[in-house]
Amino acid sequence: MTESISLTNQFLIAMPALADPNFFHSVTYICEHTPEGALGIVINHPLDIRLSDVLQHMGIEAATPAIASLPVFMGGPMQRERGFVIHRPTGTWDSALKVSDIGVASSRDILEAIARGEGPEQLLIALGYAGWGPGQLEQELADNAWLNGPADPTILFNIPSEQRWQAAAALSGIDLNRLSGDVGHA
Repeated sequence: MTESISLTNQFLIAMPALADPNFFHSVTYICEHTPEGALGIVINHPLDIRLSDVLQHMGIEAATPAIASLPVFMGGPMQRERGFVIHRPTGTWDSALKVSDIGVASSRDILEAIARGEGPEQLLIALGYAGWGPGQLEQELADNAWLNGPADPTILFNIPSEQRWQAAAALSGIDLNRLSGDVGHA
């Protein structure tokens, strides 16, 4: 039996042939990967809503138009009504997971701070998450559905969302345009 390797704090990059609309050309930030399964947030599929829409639903008002207009991403197909904030620095929020120097929070206090202009310096807001059961992600990797590589805060927070898929693959030296959609095993 091979020892399992944790993909926590890595990018999961959809192979070009992955047709599932939830993950087509996606980059997923893996927040947690243990023998019990994995949890990640898709970072490059913006929704057609802004932070103001989320805040209004929660009865919170954004202090500035710039805050109100922050994009919201489709973090994955599970619990789409649940919000997550990937952020740096990590801070001390009510419900947060410290992944590395990057944190993931899902509590109201971080959204209230963001609305006031007092939130983390770098952030990405998503609704929903991607989840895998025990061994499921490992099997999908073996089936050639995904590439994995190091997470990079620049890609996560600074690169335009439509460029993240190519940029995350390029970080690992992969040109996705040159990959075949055929699965093969040596």
